[in-house]
Amino acid sequence: QVELVESGGGSVQAGGSLKLSCEASGYTYGSACAGWFRQAPGQEREGVALMYPGRTYYADSVKGRFTISQDNGKNTIYLQMNSLKPEDTATYYCAVAGGPCTAVAGPPTEIYEYGMEYWGKGILVTVSS
Repeated sequence: QVELVESGGGSVQAGGSLKLSCEASGYTYGSACAGWFRQAPGQEREGVALMYPGRTYYADSVKGRFTISQDNGKNTIYLQMNSLKPEDTATYYCAVAGGPCTAVAGPPTEIYEYGMEYWGKGILVTVSS
């Protein structure tokens, strides 16, 4: 059974940084698409960043500020978030797919949920102005 557990969320002032982690059990990162989505209050969930061996994808809204990475030894993916803005406030979810990242379109880069098979429960990030 696949389980994804996010950690590292919290409250930060605008301009600050947070690093989210997503540890997996029952699943090994590195062979398929994995990444992060977010859902702000009253809005639809949107893709933030995806990674697949040799490729990374970022939504235009976070490009240059967020970095997705992976630690194979810890079976964990990360989302380093810098220069945070109030509009980054959302519940952040990690998700994994059964194959390559296929649900990416653009430019501007749009990341969709199609193909993501397993999801974490989400973690709240609040950015105050």
